Amino acid sequence: MKKILLLGIIVLSFLGHSQTIALQSFATGFNSLVEIANAGDSRLFVVQQGGLIRILNSNGTVNATPFLNLSTIISSGGERGLLGLAFHPNYTTNGFFFVNYTNTSGNTVIARYSVSANPNIANTTGTILMTITQPFTNHNGGSIKFGPDGYLYIGMGDGGSGGDPGNRAQNINENLGKMLRIDVNSTVAPFYTSPSTNPYIGVAGNDEIWARGLRNPWKFSFNRLNGDLWIADVGQNAFEELNKIASPLPNTGLNFGWKCYEGNATYNTTGCNPANTMTFPFYQYPLYSNGTCSITGGYVYTGSTYPNLQNKYVFSDYCDNRIRTIDNNGIVSTSVVFPNNDFVTFGEDYLGELYIAGISSGTIYKIIDTSLSNSEFDKMGFSLYPNPAKESFTIKSSDENLATKIDLFDLTGKLLLTKKLENNPENTIATTSLSKGMYLVTLETKNGTSYTTKLIIE
Repeated sequence: MKKILLLGIIVLSFLGHSQTIALQSFATGFNSLVEIANAGDSRLFVVQQGGLIRILNSNGTVNATPFLNLSTIISSGGERGLLGLAFHPNYTTNGFFFVNYTNTSGNTVIARYSVSANPNIANTTGTILMTITQPFTNHNGGSIKFGPDGYLYIGMGDGGSGGDPGNRAQNINENLGKMLRIDVNSTVAPFYTSPSTNPYIGVAGNDEIWARGLRNPWKFSFNRLNGDLWIADVGQNAFEELNKIASPLPNTGLNFGWKCYEGNATYNTTGCNPANTMTFPFYQYPLYSNGTCSITGGYVYTGSTYPNLQNKYVFSDYCDNRIRTIDNNGIVSTSVVFPNNDFVTFGEDYLGELYIAGISSGTIYKIIDTSLSNSEFDKMGFSLYPNPAKESFTIKSSDENLATKIDLFDLTGKLLLTKKLENNPENTIATTSLSKGMYLVTLETKNGTSYTTKLIIE
């Protein structure tokens, strides 16, 4: 394990759960990073609050020239700055992407940009679609994402200060404290329209609003496989909350409750609609309990490398530096502390693998599950020995369930070795070409079923 720690992997054992997560340092040297996005290929695009979008390649290198520099047109500091990035679903053909930033007056801007002839450099001139006045410096939201319907969703905070003094989150004539939804495929100014299915089209209320009652949705995401929407909403005094909206998303004008309710608890119900009209959290946890202070939303793991993480939503808290998972039954696992990071964003690559970043450390980690052993491995009559191994290890399988192929991966999911096995119960594999560390061994049987376990090489 000492070798693994030297390689930058820090194991986090989940309390009360057999699952174990490791964070592998993937890239360092970022300044106030607040978002990680992908454009449908192997690159990651890293958003720095000061105005830069930088390209992080799949080998961990960072391009010297920023993809885009907006530092001269933004306000920064505190919760302001360049905050969000989303690539158009048809980016490969139209080259459009969208950003969310606070301008020099402190107001939220949603703007469209395009990539140049060089795929690693964007054109510097953008088109402003929307400007939303911000009365205070905090609670600017920041996340923007394309939903499964092809529309751009925009998470807006309630305008700031504390306790939503302007009651903006409940006011349907204000875009603050809302989830907005717009169609960005218009070719005429203002280059967006409001979908006809938005709840306030043709009636009182702003056409852009899809849902209301949010305090500060610092990160939301869609499950890329089934379209479910997860919104992490930062609390006021009592609770941090997580909202889950199953796909297909309703068009009825959801109300997530703020400031009438904070989580499930009453906050200020003066003039509020009945509680049965509200959408209450899928999960909440106490604010300032064990060091928590501000939820950081993440993603449902939809990758293929780590089976134990599949169908679990992964999220964190800015202050306590712990990683949490929650499944569809609401069962939560919480890690031990991973100090000195201040986690503010997760990232998802085009394959569904997850990353996490700390605004203080400037480091992007790849999230790894080290408890990949399939519980069926031993049950089905397989064994691997010696483990830890030095120069070789032996795979033994039963006559009834004979292994036909072995694949060996490192903890990033990179395939290092594949070999067809001889038609006998025992096969020995040399390891002299491998470095010391932890690996994943997957056996495939003649019927195509796979079984995975861990291997340590000393």
